[in-house]
This record gives sequence, C-alpha cells and structure tokens, in this order.
Amino acid sequence: MSALKGLRILELANERIAFAGKLLADMGADFILIEPPGGDPSRHYPPFANDQPGSESSLWWWHYNTSKRGVVLDLDKAEDRERFKQLVASADMVLEGEAGSRLADLGLDYDDLRKVREDLVHVSLTPFGRGSANAEVPVTDLTIMAGAGPVWSCGYDDHSLPPIRGGTNQGYHTGCHFAVMSALTALFHRAASGEGQFIDVSMHGASNVTTEAGSYFWLVANQTVQRQTGRHASVDPTGDTQMRCKDGRWVNTGVPPRYPVEFGRMLEWLGELGLAEEFPEAVFLEMGAALEGQLNMSLIGVDEEITAIFDAGRQALVLIAKNVSAYEFFIGCQSRGLAVGVIYSPEEAFEDPHFKARGFQVQVTHDDLGKTFRYPGAPYKLPASPWAISRRAPKLGEHNAEILGAL
Repeated sequence: MSALKGLRILELANERIAFAGKLLADMGADFILIEPPGGDPSRHYPPFANDQPGSESSLWWWHYNTSKRGVVLDLDKAEDRERFKQLVASADMVLEGEAGSRLADLGLDYDDLRKVREDLVHVSLTPFGRGSANAEVPVTDLTIMAGAGPVWSCGYDDHSLPPIRGGTNQGYHTGCHFAVMSALTALFHRAASGEGQFIDVSMHGASNVTTEAGSYFWLVANQTVQRQTGRHASVDPTGDTQMRCKDGRWVNTGVPPRYPVEFGRMLEWLGELGLAEEFPEAVFLEMGAALEGQLNMSLIGVDEEITAIFDAGRQALVLIAKNVSAYEFFIGCQSRGLAVGVIYSPEEAFEDPHFKARGFQVQVTHDDLGKTFRYPGAPYKLPASPWAISRRAPKLGEHNAEILGAL
C-alpha cells in the first residue's frame, strides 16, 4: 500500500511548492492541484515536448505535477472561495507558497481554514518565513541560494571566477524537502493526538542550514570558508580530489582508504593493473592493510606514519585514475567499497546503468497523446513505502467536473 493512500492533499499551484506536492502525490495521496484562471505561469516554462511551446507541452510542468488531479478556482471570487473551503473540509493537508498576506486577506489562511477542518495540516513555504521582516522582498531561486550561503561555497579554486549556483531550482527544492519532512511529521503527530497544525517553512532558512560548516565557522569563529573545486568549502585549503582519467574524462576521487581492508584492496588493484612497481609508496599501503581498525584521521598532519599511509591511499587513487577510463575507475572503486563518482552532465547521469538498475527511469503514459515517456523517478528508494507516478500532469481544469461537480 502506498504510504499516503487515503489522505487528501490540496495544493495552491506555485512553482515554489510544486516539488513538495509532487513528492507527496507520488507517495499515493489523493492530490488536488488548484490553479487560477488561465493556469499557473509554470505551464509555459521551457523546455517543451517536440520544441512546441504551449500550456500543455511544458516538460517542466509535466515533471513537477505528476500524480495530481487539477481544477481551476478564482479565489478572488466569493463563490470560488466557498468551493475551496468545501474542498478543505474533505482534505487532510493544504500546501501553499502564497506571498505575503494574500490568504489572510482572502479569509483563507490557517485560522480561517481550521474552522472548516479542525485537524488540518497547513504547510506554507515562503522565501523568508511568514513573520520575517523580509517577507515582502521579491526573490528567485538564484537569490534564495545566493542570500542563504550555498552559492558562496560552490565553485573553483580560482577565485577570479564567480561562484556557481546549484542547478535545477535547488533553492526551491531544498525548501520543498523541508516542507515534506515537516508535513509527514505533522501527520504522525495528528495520528497520535488528533491535532492539526500550521507549518511555516523558510526557503532561506532551509538553504542556509545546508551550507555544512560554512555558517558555523562564521557564527562560532568569525571565519569564512572558501570555495574549492569539487570538494567541500573550507577555511584552510585542502588537497585536490578531481583527476583526469586515461580517456580524458574527470572523476572525483572521493574518500581515500581508511580501513585495513580498503588499503589491501588498493594494493591488489595496483598489482592487477601492473602499476605496483610504479608506486614506491606501496609500502605504506601494506602498513595501512596491517592496521588494527580504522586509520586515526585526527592524527593526519601530526603523526608522520599515519600521514604517509593516508597520502599513499590518495596517491594510489590518482595513479589508477590516470591509467583507466573514468567509468572503469568508478566501477573499480565502487566494487572495492570506495565512494567515488564520474563527473556527469545531468543527461549522462540519467542514462547511467546504475540509475537504470535502481529503477530511477520510469515510464509514464500520456493517454492524451497515445505515447509513453521516460521520467525521472523518486529521489529515494524505500522498499516498505512503495512509490509510483499514478498519472501524468493534469491539463488545465481537467478535473473540474469530476471534483468540483461533486461538491
């Protein structure tokens, strides 16, 4: 049984909250997306199927609105506000990313809606939180990421180059993940207590707490981390982790060996590739393989022997990477228990055999077009909580008669 089967969720269409809605809808909830007359603006976001712009051909819209039924309501009209309240009476949750005091001005905020459904869970996702002094400041995904800090930490060692933002609406996505986690927690609480609640999620706050140690270094030690190519931002520079392989492609060499078995496997791999004689530091790999337990990372830079063993593991990875293709390096490390990765474009990542084998690609039927399309699947794999895209994104007002006609 799907995790949220039997629950009804309403979403006021908004690009900021769309991903949270998708995650919950694909978990099996009866999900109703409410658009204004003319549709949500994101219906017109590129790219488009067959490069033909239109409100029903946006791939952006298709992706973010799977498993949702859709209706049109004009909340500026009294009769449609009443229809919305009727829907709320049958719903377990409302998701919205409305600006400022809009819902309160319409008489549709949490204090109004809980009079209709006492145990309602209301999730609001806004740029800075409902009560912030910046609540009315206009934002985009880019300004959320830049203002919250992640952009500062992302980029290259060469600081004459500007920082790099995370792609694909990372700021909105991060806020949506916090909204989903909060919503699921609220549902557990309601199941135990019978109480609903209002959840106020700040996209700025959500992105800020993903800066790893960046914010803590500043708040605790008044120090600023610096961005580094392909590795964590740090106050003090750390060693390079990216390598160019024999085929010219780049990899992240990830986490070097730390356990005796890992040092032993690296030594064996060098032998299999005929590289052992080119690697005089192999003696330190032998010492690593003879350790009793994990390498003491706190002694790196302090204890000469420990430092030499750790450096040998890193340099072994570098030597191997230079002598094999990027994919051979990736498979070789993964099969030996070492976390590394090929530097992929999004399109290449989508086609990776590992992603395919884990079921990340899913087929979605578009009955209106008589075709089936490949979609990205769930960003998680939970065997006890089945996940599925139950339907394509709704056309504008597609379910008006089905849903509103039943009120």
